Amino acid sequence: MHYQSFLRNYFRNAFMLLLLLASIGVFAQNNTSPQLPTADPTQPKIDPTQVTNQQAVDFYNQAKSAGMSDMDIERAALQRGYTLDQISAMRKRLQQKPNEKQTDDPNRDELDETREQDELDELDDEANNERDSTNARRSRNRRLSRTFGSAFFARASSTFEPNLRIATPRNYILGPEDEIVVDIYGNAVDNFRMKISPEGTVKMLNLAPVYVNGLTIEQASERIVNRLRQAYSTLNRPGSGTYSSITLGNVRSIRVMITGEAARPGTYTVSSLATAFNALSLSGGPSFNGSYRNIEVIRNNNVIKRIDLYRFLVDADLRDNIALQDQDIILIRPFETRIELNGQVKRPGIFEAKQGESLMSLIRYAGGFTPEAYTKTLTYQRNTGTNYIIGSIDSVQIESFTPKNGDIFNVKRILDVVTNQVEVRGAVTLPGAYALEERCNTVLKLIQMAQGISPRAFLNRAILERSSGETQTGIVAIDLRKLINGEIEDIPLLPGDILTIKSVEDLKEFTFLTISGSVINPGNYYYYKDITIADLIFQAGGYTEGGIPYRIEVSRRVKNDTLDLPASQNVRIFTIDVADNLVLNPEDQKFKLQPQDIVVVRKSPRYEAQKSVTVIGEVKYPGNYTIINNFERISDLFSKVGGLRPEAYLPGARFYRGQELIAVDIEAIIRKPSLSANLLLMHGDTLIIPRRLETVRIQGGVHNPSVMNFDPKFSYDDYISQAGGYTEQGWKKRVYVSYPNGRTHRTKNFLFFRSFPKVEPGAVVTVPVKVAEPERQRTPGERIALFSFIASMVSTLTLAAITLSRN
Repeated sequence: MHYQSFLRNYFRNAFMLLLLLASIGVFAQNNTSPQLPTADPTQPKIDPTQVTNQQAVDFYNQAKSAGMSDMDIERAALQRGYTLDQISAMRKRLQQKPNEKQTDDPNRDELDETREQDELDELDDEANNERDSTNARRSRNRRLSRTFGSAFFARASSTFEPNLRIATPRNYILGPEDEIVVDIYGNAVDNFRMKISPEGTVKMLNLAPVYVNGLTIEQASERIVNRLRQAYSTLNRPGSGTYSSITLGNVRSIRVMITGEAARPGTYTVSSLATAFNALSLSGGPSFNGSYRNIEVIRNNNVIKRIDLYRFLVDADLRDNIALQDQDIILIRPFETRIELNGQVKRPGIFEAKQGESLMSLIRYAGGFTPEAYTKTLTYQRNTGTNYIIGSIDSVQIESFTPKNGDIFNVKRILDVVTNQVEVRGAVTLPGAYALEERCNTVLKLIQMAQGISPRAFLNRAILERSSGETQTGIVAIDLRKLINGEIEDIPLLPGDILTIKSVEDLKEFTFLTISGSVINPGNYYYYKDITIADLIFQAGGYTEGGIPYRIEVSRRVKNDTLDLPASQNVRIFTIDVADNLVLNPEDQKFKLQPQDIVVVRKSPRYEAQKSVTVIGEVKYPGNYTIINNFERISDLFSKVGGLRPEAYLPGARFYRGQELIAVDIEAIIRKPSLSANLLLMHGDTLIIPRRLETVRIQGGVHNPSVMNFDPKFSYDDYISQAGGYTEQGWKKRVYVSYPNGRTHRTKNFLFFRSFPKVEPGAVVTVPVKVAEPERQRTPGERIALFSFIASMVSTLTLAAITLSRN
């Protein structure tokens, strides 16, 4: 958002307050010192949400031409009965509309745009090595956001609203336009609201003015009480019964100038209660080149305070946040030394260093090191004026090392390596990494730390991987059985050693058995020694319904026993009988399965799952019907459903198999069941008997495709006529009619005679549309050949005609 001074925002707020004054016309007619209107309870207040900014501008101009000040406008709003909450709400509503038209100083906007463009140009020079403009822009924004302290001013409020509800500050210095409220209570009651004149005086009753400019509120109270005693002689005296209370009312506005390396330099009108941090917030804080450590507050050409914002940002120290006075100047100096901290610090970014400040102080501003920081050595990059050099600092030098402008420090991450670690893997109770120490510095001690080896451990050989300091890792083979029995000496461990103990299963190929057919869970199962067919069937969940135990086949690949087999055969087939209750049988134990055997449990030839068909529509008993045998056909269904209803339309019956319409003539099947169309029923078939259909659809190459009612008096031509006749692309020879039962009849042509299909209820007449083929342009050679052919034909005919005429 471009530059917006506090004065502009204060005027905008005043515009909204003016609309609350229904008596603004009274002010505009008074050309002398304006008098504040009294509240008229009969006059309704204006709803602030229904006021536009342009209306506020017009009223504001009228009030200013009448001689009203901004303070008069606000006081008038309060006297009209509007609360501070309503006034504040309208101010916030205006602040939320930055895109509305404003009567701003164009020179100020132009100056601000130039200022920001200069800063962006400086950052472009820093990113001149990045050729891509998008990357350069991202680099600028990244560096701006990384400057420590910039986030504090990134969303700073562009206005400063005085808190009218605070108690009167004890050290507040009075000045012109301040308002003093005097309340007299007790035996006498009175109230005065006095604004300090430009001469620095206030006047009450008919008494002489009292000079209060430059006094604190306590000092001014003493003078005012002394003057009021001319009217109330016992005022504030012990036992008098008449007392006074003097407080601060509305405060004045002061003007401060912010110059130097500010984001938005200029003159700002702020409340007299404003502090240095408030003014800096209005100006957007230091610019990219501005210093956060050297900001001067100048009063009467003397530097009264040097502000170091890092004290506030890091330690929340408000000692530099002094109160401002009229005509104060805040000067933001350019930075002298900035360094960049990257890597393993809690708050990486760009930090400003004061003269003589050590690197450790800057690391403190960055929040210190992260837990993963490698603090033994820090590396940095420094600009010598001609090139860059790289240096390093050890942990002792960090406290005293003084960085220079432009230094870039990088704090690396610690190595992800444990120097005193050994590891055991495989067939032990607790595999994992262990510390190399006195109780775990040999192979046997490491196994004891891992709670011993597992029962399935392979003891003939173990492997100890050891790094020899070269590019490859060495291996030490160990006879684990002899080591455990004490037949060989224990082996000392070195850092990084890895002991691997295999189990028996790790050293052999996993083999499987396959079972399929009529078992509950067919699939692959692990092979175990001496496993039988009954054991495998038990693992597969047992037989399914229909499975027969006397027809079990085992196919086994041939390995060595090829004595009685032909050369082309590599599989043996065994037929086994296993009890259906899987009872333990000594006979079963005689046949042992071998790895990769395939077991198939056959199904009973008489077993077959029940099958059913569905009949819906206009029958007496629609529903699902079981297929009794494998010879039932479509015609057999009508005796099961009890016949047709009177409204059934048999020519439109549809027969579906697997969601697909089968085109059969159900009516013909009923008349003659011996037809080949009388299909055998299959599981899932569906027969639909609809009601009589009374419509006909005409589509395709006609002028008016539509659906019309069926009329038995209409012929095919009548229906085409009702559809507007054929179009130019309508293909009459290819017209076909689709009937509700799925069958289709097309137009028949014989010589010059054409027979169109019959139109029945529910039929769909389709007139295909001819596809116009694009006309191909003849080549010059083709045109010449055509002209030559025509000329030769004409010549031949001419000669023939002459010859005939002579004869």
